Amino acid sequence: MGKMMANVQICRRLAVPSNHLRSIYYHRRLLHNGPDTIEELIDRHVAKTDKKTHSDDENELVTRQRLTSTRREALSLYRDIIRATRFFMWPDPKGVLWRDVLRENARKEFEEARFEKDPEIITRLLIGGHDAVQAALDKAVEKQRQQIEKEKAGQDRR
Repeated sequence: MGKMMANVQICRRLAVPSNHLRSIYYHRRLLHNGPDTIEELIDRHVAKTDKKTHSDDENELVTRQRLTSTRREALSLYRDIIRATRFFMWPDPKGVLWRDVLRENARKEFEEARFEKDPEIITRLLIGGHDAVQAALDKAVEKQRQQIEKEKAGQDRR
């Protein structure tokens, strides 16, 4: 009986509070309403080889649909970046807000990749962009958490 209770206590310590999981899920859904998995993203954007032969009109239609989907994903990523940069309100060593630096760099990256035609490269760029946004948000949340802990420690000393 004692061993079972010890296991239950270990599981409780390891468990993530359900409200925390809901906030993470809600946060991810707000940021990105695109495909749920990387496989879906790849399936959507990587050219598939069809055994059927299409006429030129059908090929053009398929290409347009693929480009429209890619453009939609790229715009969604750009909007996610703009939304995410709202949390970076502190200045860099030069005195420029990180928000503005990040937005300028994102714009430059998008402009450089604007005329890319290779679906695999586009997909890699989109996946890398989504990963970078998520990593930046995670770092911002961690920095904010550290700042709050530092402020609490300062208040406790008083």
